[in-house]
Amino acid sequence: MEQNFNSIEATVMGPNGRWLSLADLPAPDTKRWVPRRKAEVVAAVRGGILSLDDACQRYALTVEEFLSWQRNVERYGLQGLRATHPQNERSDEDRGRSSHGTHEHRHHA
Repeated sequence: MEQNFNSIEATVMGPNGRWLSLADLPAPDTKRWVPRRKAEVVAAVRGGILSLDDACQRYALTVEEFLSWQRNVERYGLQGLRATHPQNERSDEDRGRSSHGTHEHRHHA
């Protein structure tokens, strides 16, 4: 009788607290990258389900893009993976400028 040792599938804890296997990861042709999907790919690489190179190839990512996902999920959790997150890091001065418009007030003598 032949045993199939490949039936044991590697799993890793995903961002929502459920176990993920390679089959649970986003499809290679994913177009809409919501924070949960990005975090699942980061968890898979961290947990050894995918190598960094495999993840980048599978999802057509640059190493820099993947590393930014990883860095943001480490720093900010799922919120760090939102597409609008970098705007939230602007300084208070920049926010004030953009909320008051860009028109200068000039006084004529």
